[in-house]
Amino acid sequence: MRKPIDSLFGRLALLVVGVLLLSHFAWFFAMRLERNQMQTRYAVEEAAFLVDAVRQHVARTPDQPLPSRVRLVSPDSADVPKGGDAGLPPPLKRFRDDVSERMPPGTQVEIGTPGHPPVLWVKEPADRNWIVVPVQPLRPPRSLDRMLLWLGTIFSAGVIAALFAAWQLQQPLRSLARAVARFGRGQPVPPLRERGPRELRQLTHGFNQMVEQVSQADSDRAVMLAGVAHDLRTPLARMRLRAEMMDDARLRDGVVRDVDSMSHIVDQFLVFAHGGVDRSEPVPVDHACERIARSYRAVAPNAPAVQTRLEADPGFRLPTATLDRILSNLLDNAHAYGAPPVLVETARTPAGYVLSVSDSGGGIAPRDLAAATRPFVRLDPARGGNGHSGLGLAIVERLVLRLGGACDIGNRPEGGLRVSMTFPFDVVPKDDEPHAKAA
Repeated sequence: MRKPIDSLFGRLALLVVGVLLLSHFAWFFAMRLERNQMQTRYAVEEAAFLVDAVRQHVARTPDQPLPSRVRLVSPDSADVPKGGDAGLPPPLKRFRDDVSERMPPGTQVEIGTPGHPPVLWVKEPADRNWIVVPVQPLRPPRSLDRMLLWLGTIFSAGVIAALFAAWQLQQPLRSLARAVARFGRGQPVPPLRERGPRELRQLTHGFNQMVEQVSQADSDRAVMLAGVAHDLRTPLARMRLRAEMMDDARLRDGVVRDVDSMSHIVDQFLVFAHGGVDRSEPVPVDHACERIARSYRAVAPNAPAVQTRLEADPGFRLPTATLDRILSNLLDNAHAYGAPPVLVETARTPAGYVLSVSDSGGGIAPRDLAAATRPFVRLDPARGGNGHSGLGLAIVERLVLRLGGACDIGNRPEGGLRVSMTFPFDVVPKDDEPHAKAA
């Protein structure tokens, strides 16, 4: 199962959201702390201003009454706070200390009795009475903290912009990853547009150059193999004609058999050199496998028995020419090196469609499995004289990879070789479906 967080875009998105969350919450708490400090300083200045205003009012207009919540109390009154911090909340303690630092030296500052609305008692050395003024709330209540609203708006806009930038950065890498996958399967890869940061443009440019050089090398090799194979057809045809004219039947049959083996090798060269896309009509694999198995029994009556176990649905389709080449190479390989019975199986699995061919022979030595699909490699040196060039399994793997599938070669626990090919569910492009159904 593919995990979104495992992609480059997913990790960039997680990084962006994490960094923005951390920075915004740090900014929010810093602003809250600064705002609280500003409110405390404002309350201190307001209290000092109010005390000074009361003092000037008493000095200039002693006959005028004071506001209802402001009063003057004699130092001998029993209402004067005795001092001490018992029962006083920490914010009020800090507020009292800040006011004391704001007043002239020697000023007495006290907070009223706990449990009542807080009031501030102030008495400078020159004052005859205590000045009692109300204390404004240090944390005025708010119905809605607009800072949170702005924080959410800025965070959302930042996340959207950052994710868009991450998506723009990820797109060239995604195109490059798809092109690498197509190139690894042997499919044609058009040149990629060079975009993104400088390092990514350089990487794309290097990949385009590599694809061009490899494609040119493959093209030259294919032309060379096809030319050699094509040029050999004419002398082989003349050799067969001359062999048919021989009087010695025993010698004639041997020469004809050798010419047929050489012709088979030439045909394998041509198939291996063919690098184009198969444009033949897609057919249901189950139906085609049954048909090929019947024809193989009829044409090669002495070959090992071919059994079928076809359990894929009709949606499993492959191009006709490719499927014929795959099955003919695998059945010929089983006939030459395996033992009966030969089993052709199809199935639908969660990973895709599976086509497999297995025999009951001796299999391949485990140390030689890795080299089984290398071209021109014969695992048994004694197999060189029967028209086999070491291209059969290499051709099968190349054809499977060209269709976007995967080829796995291994020995069965009960004995014999098993070639298992897994194809994606969309192995046949949607554009080819109507053409296939019309047939």
